[in-house]
Amino acid sequence: MQSECRISGVYFLVINVNINIMQSLLNILLFLSMPGGTEWIIILVIVLLLFGGRKIPELMKGIGKGVRGFKDGLKEIETDINSEETPK
Repeated sequence: MQSECRISGVYFLVINVNINIMQSLLNILLFLSMPGGTEWIIILVIVLLLFGGRKIPELMKGIGKGVRGFKDGLKEIETDINSEETPK
């Protein structure tokens, strides 16, 4: 459906989009974005071939340190916020 709107002397063409079509497109995009079981296996095999068996533990250790540092930073920010909120 098409209709015209007049806003401050300018005509705008308004196209009414069916909400069901938009929801269907969103569901398709979300479905395509997350890999399934077979895709994860292929990704793991490629990572194993690229980095080898010896490098993977080092990579995981680095990722673990990064996640730990991120969590520590979040805790530090929370304690700073909580200490500012409490009256002295």
